[in-house]
Amino acid sequence: MNRFLIAAALGAAAFSASADDSAVEAAIKSLVPGAKIDSIAESQVPNFYQVVLQGQVIYISADGRFLFQGSVFDIPNKIDLTENTKAGLRKGALAAAGPERRIIFPAKNEKYAVTVFTDIDCGYCRRMHGEMAEYNKRGISVEYLFFPRSGVGGESYDKAVSVWCATDRNKAMDNAKAGGKLESKTCDNPVAADYELGQSVGVNGTPAVYTRDGTQLGGYLPPEQLLQRLDALAGAR
Repeated sequence: MNRFLIAAALGAAAFSASADDSAVEAAIKSLVPGAKIDSIAESQVPNFYQVVLQGQVIYISADGRFLFQGSVFDIPNKIDLTENTKAGLRKGALAAAGPERRIIFPAKNEKYAVTVFTDIDCGYCRRMHGEMAEYNKRGISVEYLFFPRSGVGGESYDKAVSVWCATDRNKAMDNAKAGGKLESKTCDNPVAADYELGQSVGVNGTPAVYTRDGTQLGGYLPPEQLLQRLDALAGAR
């Protein structure tokens, strides 16, 4: 769902209902008929419900009158509550893409594993891949899913399919990231499914890096900085 659609519709709508989640559901349906509501739960903001709507997190007052979309931050505890919710959603979605759907560059002594949505032709993706030995040396395994930025059917998509269909996928990925010539191949592949998954978890650029618990780390980070970030997250838990 377009994240701006709700905000635009809100200016033209007003709601009055009982203070329970039926009012919240009715409010949403009046804005976006047929909207798929994933969950409705009381939020930590008094008199507001947290709603997960097609992967987006929004907040609606218990009487169904007010809506806002953005981050809710717990100041005393220094926690982004909205990001925590999104991370939980991502965790389940990413876990559904098991190892059989990934191209994995494992660390010998794994300390962390990150999921990376990658585009064959992306400059920072290539830079990250060029430092693979350094990530692995620091105990970071890199597990690739494809996100061809030009979409399904574009040149980067075709390259991703060729990598997946290669006899040695890791070697083909090394070659592709180095700008080498790829043998064009086709087979049953997960590239379109990866792209759809990336869109559902909010990927809007590559590389897009996530931890196993769904935390979004952003884009390219040099090996030592990525290790520091992962260590900091582990220490905060």
